[in-house]
Parts: sequence; structure tokens; C-alpha cells
Amino acid sequence: MRMVKVQAAATVGGSRPARAASTRIAGMAIAAGIAASAIGLALAPERAAGAPPANVAYVSTPEGVRVVDLATLALQRTIDVGGNGPRGIAITPDGRELLTANEHTADVSVIDTTTGKVVRRIHVGKNPEFLRIDRNGKSAFVTYEPSSTGGPPKKGEAEEKGGALAEVATVDIAAGTAHSFLANGRETEGIEFSPDDRSIVVANEGNDTVAIYDKATGRLERTIDVRQWGSRPRGVKVSPDGRTWVVTLENSNNFLVFDAGFDVLKSVPTAAGPYGIAFDRDGTHVVVAAARGGVLQVFATAGWSEVASVPIGKRCWHFTFTPDDAKLIAACGRSNDLRVIDAKTWKPLATIADVHLPWGIVTWPRAAGSLDAP
Repeated sequence: MRMVKVQAAATVGGSRPARAASTRIAGMAIAAGIAASAIGLALAPERAAGAPPANVAYVSTPEGVRVVDLATLALQRTIDVGGNGPRGIAITPDGRELLTANEHTADVSVIDTTTGKVVRRIHVGKNPEFLRIDRNGKSAFVTYEPSSTGGPPKKGEAEEKGGALAEVATVDIAAGTAHSFLANGRETEGIEFSPDDRSIVVANEGNDTVAIYDKATGRLERTIDVRQWGSRPRGVKVSPDGRTWVVTLENSNNFLVFDAGFDVLKSVPTAAGPYGIAFDRDGTHVVVAAARGGVLQVFATAGWSEVASVPIGKRCWHFTFTPDDAKLIAACGRSNDLRVIDAKTWKPLATIADVHLPWGIVTWPRAAGSLDAP
């Protein structure tokens, strides 16, 4: 396994200065007389004029979004999101806009990926965290706690013991507006869309439920109490063929397998603290980030047996495949790095160091992962 510690000196859109590091730029002719300060423009992955950067990963950190060139695994730049404490992260279907949910400034930043500049910030409410963009690319859904003054209108007032009142806001990306959409959850975490796009499914870790809502109206359709199988549901994903759902239960060290009608088929044991979960592109494997156990586990969906357990870093909550499905990259918050794994052999390949407290990771082109889907 190799250690990667490459950082570019370039900054984009007012980003915080990145530490200088030696970067080799191959196959590129640089005309004489170009000022050294312009070299940073050449460090971005090659693309057509006006097109979004391709073959890149975006990683949310307290300081902003780190951009990784997936061809070289080099850290390219840091994007200043304008807000403070970005966690949830998502990219639009066309790759042109990147969204972050900013914990300490209670808003969502919308970033032009071509320029790296923030084009708008949208107030949501206290403690925004998990973020998903609708398939149409026009709206986003973000979890938050609506107790901050000036947040979106509340739909409920009381709080239950064991979990803070949480809601999901819907964000109009172009208009720059947000309003409360889903309520009744406690510490709402994961968000997933049904294959027919009619429902939105959320995991409520604070009251041990999985809730299904009408995506058009926000009406609660069904609540599933998971306490007979475990506690603290966090990640939720649907299989590529739409027939199977999986939900991680962090405190009981397992995940649940549901059929399309949300009847439980199986409880599958995991290492300690499972959170992020995702199917691979063809649905033959499910990958689980067991953060407390320090491993990434791979299960065959035919029989749900474990086929690999890969040692990773500390507090690795979220991960993504690369767009070519050749690698998998986990964001390891307490290790301050990214762990790269071969997605065919399930062996560690590299560590991308010096990434401070990474939280989430997505790619463009979009790939399967705990925060996104191709």
C-alpha cells in the first residue's frame, strides 16, 4: 500500500491556502511568459472549456471541500464553501454544481464546480447534516434541527427523550430557497429515494424508526420501528434493481435487509458501529463502513455472507466507488485521511494523507457510494 501526500499550492474561489507540495504535470505544454501564479489553473483535471471537472472526488472537511484527482490520487485544491463546517455533500446530475450542508452557519452552499466559486448560500436551520439531491437536479433534501431562529417553518414543537426533533428541508437550488418538508423524526440521518421516485425514505436514529413519506406532498405513509432487530438506524440504500433495501443499525452492529414492500427479510451482523452503506453498481455486493470497528465490510447479496473485511482508519463514516468502479475511497475523519481500496480484490491500495477531519465524499461522474448513486 502506498502513501499519497501530494498537495497543490493553488486556491480557487477564495479558498484557504493549501500547503505547497511538489506536483508533476505531465503531457502539458506551457507557453513561455505565463506567470507562475497561473500555473494553478493547469492543476485541475483536464476538461473542455466550460465543462465541469471530470474524474474527481469532492471531500467535505471543516475547512472546505478538498478536490482529489482520481487519476493520480493527488489533492488538487481546497474550495472555500463560504459557510462554516461543511458535512453533507452532493453533486448535481450534470456535475456543474456542488452542494454542502454547513453545520455551524446553518445553511447550504451551492458551488460552481467549473470556477470553484460559491454562487449562493441558502439558510436552512440549525445543524444541517445529511444531504441528497433529487434525481431531477433541481431540488435537494437536507436534514436539520429546526430550533434556530429564522430557520424554515417548524411542523412540530415537542422533543422526545433520546433524540432531538429533526426535520428534512427541501431546497430549491436555483431559487435559493428552503422550506420544511418532512417532520416527526428524531435525529434524522440517512435519506434515500424510491425507484419509482414517489417516496422518500429516512432513517431516524433518535427514535429507532425508518419512515416513508410521499415525495410530492411530504405526507407520512409508514413508520417502521426497528427496535426488535436493533438500534440507531443511520444509513439507508435501495438496490439498483429496486427490489431490496438495506439499513444500518449502528448501536446493535448489524444491518437489516428489507424487500420492496419494506418487510424485513434478514438481519446481518457486522463489525462495530456500521453507518455508511451502499450497493455496488450491479447490486452483487453491499459495502458497509463499520466505523467503530475500523473496517470496511463487503457482503455478497446472494446469501448475505461476508466476502471481505478491509482494515481502514478511524471514524470512516462515508465512502464512494470511483466512476470506473475500480476503486473505493473511504473518508476517515479521525485518521485525517482517505483510504483507497481495490474494488475487485478488496485490498488496500493507498492512503491519501493530510485531509483534516473528512466527513463525506462524492465523485464526478457520479458513482455508487454511501452519499450518492450513479
